Amino acid sequence: MQFTGRVSASATLALLTLVLSPAWAAAERVTEPIEIHVDITQAPQRIMHARLVMPVEPGPLTLLYPKYLPGEHGPTGPIADLAGLVITVDGERIPWNRDSRDVFTFHIDVPTGASQLEIELDYLPPRSDGVFGNGPSTSDQVAVMSWNTLLLYPAGISIHDLIYRPSLQLPAQWQYGSALRVKKRRRDRVQFEDVSLAELVDSPVATGAHYRQIDLTSNASVAHRLHLFADSDAALEIRPETKAAFRKLIAEGTALFGSYHYRTYDFLLTLSDHITSFGLEHHESSDNRLPERSLIDDALLNSNAGLLPHEYVHSWNAKYRRPLGLVRDDYQQPYETDLLWVYEGLTSYLGKILTSRSGLWKPEYARDSFALIAASLANRPGRSWRPLADTTRAAYLLYGIPPEWKSWRRGVDFYDEGVLIWFEVDTLIRTLSGNTRSLDDFCHTFFGGGSGRPELKPFTFEQLTQALNEVSAHDWRKFFDDRVYSVRPKAPLGGLDNAGWRLVYTGEPNLIQTDFDETDETLDLRFSLGLLIGTENGRLLDVLPGSPAAASELPPGSKLIAVNGRRWSSEVLRRAIIEATTGDEPIRLIVENSEFYREVKLDYDGGERYPHLERVEHHTDLLTPILAPRTP
Repeated sequence: MQFTGRVSASATLALLTLVLSPAWAAAERVTEPIEIHVDITQAPQRIMHARLVMPVEPGPLTLLYPKYLPGEHGPTGPIADLAGLVITVDGERIPWNRDSRDVFTFHIDVPTGASQLEIELDYLPPRSDGVFGNGPSTSDQVAVMSWNTLLLYPAGISIHDLIYRPSLQLPAQWQYGSALRVKKRRRDRVQFEDVSLAELVDSPVATGAHYRQIDLTSNASVAHRLHLFADSDAALEIRPETKAAFRKLIAEGTALFGSYHYRTYDFLLTLSDHITSFGLEHHESSDNRLPERSLIDDALLNSNAGLLPHEYVHSWNAKYRRPLGLVRDDYQQPYETDLLWVYEGLTSYLGKILTSRSGLWKPEYARDSFALIAASLANRPGRSWRPLADTTRAAYLLYGIPPEWKSWRRGVDFYDEGVLIWFEVDTLIRTLSGNTRSLDDFCHTFFGGGSGRPELKPFTFEQLTQALNEVSAHDWRKFFDDRVYSVRPKAPLGGLDNAGWRLVYTGEPNLIQTDFDETDETLDLRFSLGLLIGTENGRLLDVLPGSPAAASELPPGSKLIAVNGRRWSSEVLRRAIIEATTGDEPIRLIVENSEFYREVKLDYDGGERYPHLERVEHHTDLLTPILAPRTP
């Protein structure tokens, strides 16, 4: 099936309007500020309180709870966790009615003579489950507060024109980090400067009892800060070399893009085993959440080292330049997510490059990361029926899919496949230009411009390909049509060929795959038996179609009990794979499937297989300079 990335004339007109009126330009204050005071003193009990004072006029009024959240690519507003909604006028309670077709919409009638409403509501952070903003965000010692979870806003006014006056009540002795500017602070109460609703939602607050702030500014022109919040003081013990790498990340980021589009930048890093681990981009900050020991445990540090670089890149690719289909004047309209292979895919590629250039990864670790991505996508049979573009359009559905049959279903592949596609773009530019130009030059022109205040400059597919052509002439439309919008059974490994490397499999463990196995409690045997196994309970998380495991009719979701007559463990199964290379007997498994047990025989004698990159002789090496730092 063919897909295209065209934009209508009306959308082009909307684009020009947005470019002429960027989101962070001085908003016309069409309304008086809406006061919002958030009290998170009970965050350890998983409840947050908000009180809003909203100027109004008498008559019907529609209030909205944010539904489509920037960066989450779908209707992920946690409306199910809204509670305690009470609306009053002069102390008298007035009724509200939820819309019968849209649970994020509320209707009220403002009484005659009323000039303002008081709105009280609570947000109940979940304890478990949920992805992104729907996941746990508090523990006994830390909390992340997103303003969109604790507010309503009036319909019919742009989120760039609505002005909010935010304040925050913290638990006693807790510290906080945010990109919001402070107007005044008294003990545990913070009053922030007035901001538009768009900027408010774009400025989360991380808080906690155990806190450390690290200045990353170095030689940068504006302040860059790393705010660490953890469940213990021990988790804050960042290593000197890690701190130095984060400082170098700033230098490498500005070298890559040539300019910045923020007044200051704040990395918010929350370290807890009791909140959801993920990252969410914002223009002048990023909300990064990782397990508690991520700065002091080698496997956790290495496997998660790319999170902050990824979210930092998003300040340019997502917040400053954003696909037109992801630009809205409210939080209720659906997004058009066709270009997530740029928004997330290009960011994933550049994030990996900066992780290496900053020194957070050693070159061999970065190469193993590329190898694991290439091998994973080369062994994804779902490519035979589903084009990459379809995973972008179904993105919000795919984020929360179970692991079973993921290789056949396909998940949010636009992240990792985007790495391979943009790696190929980079190597093509270098090859076509005689190694005088690269994707770095595209980043300079497309994401560059003058440094300064945040600004939103949307783009279309046509503008993207035009900008690439200005760097290096090529049929970029056909290039992306072939790789993104068409069914393509084979993974796009052209970047490896262009760069003078090839994908190979050996018995030597892949560095990042080993760390993922340790931190995720998995045993990744996808490239030998065709299995991904949960080591905690022996659950078969996925079975690759066409693999030895699939040929033996092993169902994903079943549970591994024994290997060759012995209770299963990672060590026992890996030893069985090695022993099968010299024997004539199959590997015998006992598997439980929904209370039923059976023995399964795996005919496999290929030994352990882990992906790596191998140099191609007599071919110019482009990968090494791509990964190499650009600053001293």
